[in-house]
Amino acid sequence: MEFTGGGRLKVRITPIDVGKRVSVRRTADSSAGAEKFTDTVGVLTSWTEGVLVITRRTGEIVRIPESSLVAGKVVPAAPARRRGPAADFEELARVTARAWQPVESERLGDWELRSSSGFTRRANSVLPLGDPGLPLDEALARVRAWYEERDLPAYIQAATGAAGTQEQLCAELETHGWRREVSTDVRICSLAAVGDLDADVARVRLARSLDEAWLRRYQRFDVPGPHVLHVLGSGPSVWFASVPGEGEDLAAIGRCVVDGRWAGFMAVEVDPAYRRQGLATAVMTALARRALEEGASAAWLQVETDNDGAHGLYQGMGFVTHHRYHYFRSA
Repeated sequence: MEFTGGGRLKVRITPIDVGKRVSVRRTADSSAGAEKFTDTVGVLTSWTEGVLVITRRTGEIVRIPESSLVAGKVVPAAPARRRGPAADFEELARVTARAWQPVESERLGDWELRSSSGFTRRANSVLPLGDPGLPLDEALARVRAWYEERDLPAYIQAATGAAGTQEQLCAELETHGWRREVSTDVRICSLAAVGDLDADVARVRLARSLDEAWLRRYQRFDVPGPHVLHVLGSGPSVWFASVPGEGEDLAAIGRCVVDGRWAGFMAVEVDPAYRRQGLATAVMTALARRALEEGASAAWLQVETDNDGAHGLYQGMGFVTHHRYHYFRSA
């Protein structure tokens, strides 16, 4: 990382650069006595009372005393990924939301408040794509009250790591006492790359609806009430995949929602007794081929950041991370 300007390090940022992507160098503590430096790159989300707040693409928030700055400058937005389809954050945010629709929703300006009796954070959180139409303090109070009326915790889903994401909102939520609980990567790739995988798709059955065996294998709820069926069945063009096991139980399942050029993959589950047999790949491949038949060309999926096994599988298929979103819970 280079900070030279006529051979000298300079701080070339000021508080008016809040909201821009910056790169800064600061002095770091050194037990050995020698001066050391630490570099930070991210969005400058605030600069008040002598402290800079920078939000990295991962969502990590770094607070830097102004007195420790050695150099700093505004830098271009992160370069676009060289693999995978072209996509902007808002397009993907709307596509992924349409694939997992809540039972109940309400608008607060450009924010969407979503509720589904607690079934998944995705269907029980605020999607804040724009201005809530109120000062942030008032908007957050409205959000808390709305979820309290439904006896649910208040969550806001906010993203980092790509052009147009919400680093500033993430920092403001933390300032207001909201705490990040879970982070998830949104990965994308060419749909043809998934459809072309060498997999035993003959074992995979595709259907427009799910059955009791599919629900038993999914196992993400206590009782699959109407709210669960509503969320799982929502989306422009929904497909369910299943691989028979022994008896009435399924060895593997999956779900895909086709929406224009996009195909989204969710609920890919394999019975532990059938793992290491390529069933997850077979389910993904069969669903991808059906989505290609419907005219889709790009694929997306969401995977929690600490799910190393799933990341390895999807990376091998060609999926790359586009951005990351975080669930912030009201204190």
